[in-house]
Amino acid sequence: MALLKAPSKQPKTATLQVRLEQEVRYDLDRYAEFLDANPSYVVSEALKLLFKKDAEFKRWAADHANNHKAVLKGESIQPELK
Repeated sequence: MALLKAPSKQPKTATLQVRLEQEVRYDLDRYAEFLDANPSYVVSEALKLLFKKDAEFKRWAADHANNHKAVLKGESIQPELK
């Protein structure tokens, strides 16, 4: 059973350029073919799964939620010095 679901409709997207190991890229393309999806969809869904499953990241993200909201609004944030 596939860990990711096949795509339904495409949400708003942003462009990101990344470099992958050749073997990872090969497997990414194969997994996208397996799902009948594109590699961008697989990367996006895999990252969503990672963010959902990583408890330590979720705790960190909750502590930094205000910074995220400011970035989404287009505001600049100043790091807090400790």
